[in-house]
Amino acid sequence: MGLRASGEVAVAGGLPFAFGVRGFRCVLDVPEGMRPWRDRVAGREDGGVRDGDGVRMFRWKGRLYDHPVGQIQYGLENLAAYRRTGDTFFLARARAQAERVVARRHERRGAWFFPYPFDFAHEVHTGIAYEAPWYSGMAQGEALSLFAQLAQVPAVPAADRGRYRAAADGAFRSLLAGDGEAPWVVARDTAGHLWIHEYPMDAPGTSDYTYNGFMFAALGLWDYYALTRDPLADDLFDGSLTTLAANFAEMRNPGWLSHYCRTHAVPTASYHPLHVALLRQLSWLSGSELLAAQSDLLMDDYPEPSLGGDGGRVHLAAGRHTLRRYDDDGTLTGSRTLEAARPAEVAASHRVRVKGRDVHYLLTEGPGSGWYVAERHPAAYLRGEWCASDYRPARRARFPAGVSVVCRRGSEERTVTYPQDTPVRYDRRALVDGRMMLRAVDGDAEGWWVPSAQLASG
Repeated sequence: MGLRASGEVAVAGGLPFAFGVRGFRCVLDVPEGMRPWRDRVAGREDGGVRDGDGVRMFRWKGRLYDHPVGQIQYGLENLAAYRRTGDTFFLARARAQAERVVARRHERRGAWFFPYPFDFAHEVHTGIAYEAPWYSGMAQGEALSLFAQLAQVPAVPAADRGRYRAAADGAFRSLLAGDGEAPWVVARDTAGHLWIHEYPMDAPGTSDYTYNGFMFAALGLWDYYALTRDPLADDLFDGSLTTLAANFAEMRNPGWLSHYCRTHAVPTASYHPLHVALLRQLSWLSGSELLAAQSDLLMDDYPEPSLGGDGGRVHLAAGRHTLRRYDDDGTLTGSRTLEAARPAEVAASHRVRVKGRDVHYLLTEGPGSGWYVAERHPAAYLRGEWCASDYRPARRARFPAGVSVVCRRGSEERTVTYPQDTPVRYDRRALVDGRMMLRAVDGDAEGWWVPSAQLASG
């Protein structure tokens, strides 16, 4: 990525305060599939509630309400479906969501804010309580994505593309309204870092500092910059990613689920995979190896447990294996031994980080069915490729001098030894047959998988 010196930037004509920057920039030559909101695709039918206009509605305490984030995300998912299928049914439904959000806007200080029309109190996080109307930086940033993307769809009439550009401009101005007047969604914390608050509270700068909503808003800044090339959006993107990088240690809960927000530090299973995916995508959009490495750390702390509908196959070497059961807190509730007279492959449904312990497989067939066995290569390991991360640009590592490294490609194996430290780049990381491997993209190792434990950092 193009770097500037770390420090603070005052956004001319933008926010009335300076904020920390590290040199993250919007990278625009990103493949289509890696751009924001391409991986969440709506189906023609779903279980959600829609009104007569096809607009997603939110049921709260027995009544239906407009919900800006719900409608915006549904619009983006339908836009993704349109790109994938070319079916204008999905484009029309995406536009219906956008039109509702525009129609319900509140214009304040030259900016467009998208209100929540119902009272709300967070059931877990103390202090998060609102009377309608209230506003969220998550909605403001995601609206940027929806309007900016619609403004670039050739099938949308030119006049309507212009209206969506105007809507994107109005939403963007809400991210420059940091003057302390209500409503507001942006503020600076005591460390001088910029925050786009999912749950802004009465006093600017107070909130629970929610991570996922902030990251979704940062995607909107990238989308807006892709549409407009506005340097203010690039600066806000830099400030946002700088904040995320600086607060990573607060988000992370080593060896377990990451925290939903900074204030309450509550580990949350449903949001942890979002943190992993959003950091990875922001690394693509900025070219940042740092964010890619942070995403990998979270994935290793708590990998996705399910192995999918068909499960996986675990190789058990001949010999004795200890099988265990645990409760939700990681307390051992039972153990037994399994003697394998010969190597065997058995079905498993989950690869689970047990709280306070290592990664285990939940076996689903044979005498070990219903029991966990710890991941231990080569004694017990999952066949195939799992937990993959893609990198763009490719990341850097080194073959250490004099170290013999066994590389794999399909069923082939080869050993390479370099007399001196030799750089290599890799574009994918995955658990391959129970070991974390990196796929090389240059040199004579190009196309081969290399054990990550045998490479040195670049």
